[in-house]
Amino acid sequence: MMYSRRNFIKTGVTGIAATGVSGNVFASELFGTKSKPVRPIHVFTKCLQFLNYQEIAELLAIHGFDGADLTVRPGGQVLPENVATDLPKAVKALRDAGVNSYMITTSINNPDDKLTRSILKTMAELGIRYYRMGYLDYNNSKTISENLEAHKSTFEKLEKVNREFGVHGGYQNHSGRRVGGPVWDLYTLLKDRDPEFIGVQYDIRHATVEGAISWPIGMKLLAPWIKTTDIKDFIWEKNEKGIWKIKNVPLGEGMVDFKAYFELYKSLDIEAPVSIHYEYDLGGAEHGHLDPKMSREEIFSCLKKDLQFLKKQFQQFNL
Repeated sequence: MMYSRRNFIKTGVTGIAATGVSGNVFASELFGTKSKPVRPIHVFTKCLQFLNYQEIAELLAIHGFDGADLTVRPGGQVLPENVATDLPKAVKALRDAGVNSYMITTSINNPDDKLTRSILKTMAELGIRYYRMGYLDYNNSKTISENLEAHKSTFEKLEKVNREFGVHGGYQNHSGRRVGGPVWDLYTLLKDRDPEFIGVQYDIRHATVEGAISWPIGMKLLAPWIKTTDIKDFIWEKNEKGIWKIKNVPLGEGMVDFKAYFELYKSLDIEAPVSIHYEYDLGGAEHGHLDPKMSREEIFSCLKKDLQFLKKQFQQFNL
């Protein structure tokens, strides 16, 4: 079913009001009087591409998120070439609604790209401390060691430019055959780098895919450089051809051992922004489609359910 953007937001407000949450709670907790959270919970906004800045802000405020992990990359909510004008607009809309953005997602993987400095300068001026880097590939014509030696200079240069602007770039450990999939390669690239300015955006879902049982070793190895984290869940299932494939599922319904994860997470004392990734079926919204086929009520329910799951984990582990 297709709904207008305004009706999408309007229905959400009505739904929250029906839960009995008072206006005083919104006034005190959502609109500027609560202290800055230690681990602010964001929604990775790829799944909200069909909403404008104000609508995203209103939606997140209604549901109790702390911020928006905005996509500042080609095809994202903020196009890199327009970052100087559009990112301030997006952040203003968030802050006007009582939420914020402590982290953004970029495609930055080239310190010499003319847009890199523009993005970092703008986010720094807005007080955004953290960004996710773009991915790096392995060149199959070279050995793994040769690849890593080549990529070391990229991390070294990005650390310098990050230091200049006072921001931190985190590389996501994404499962697969790109840099960061095995996790150990990130240690090789980061061991001589200052974790204050460059490091890892740790993703437990992808870590579990690549290291079902061994992932805690990799997480401990990377711990000094883990400054932001991603949260999502998955299962393995066979498709119609009998081939095992990954299927993304809501938090707590998959194979991620969240008990083990949050116990280790707490022991490592990671205090930085968290981004919930909604990559399971949302009628196309999970892929950034501008015309999702899932109803507004279902999308709202998914956002709320995963947020409640994460907040429950934080409460359980006293985070």
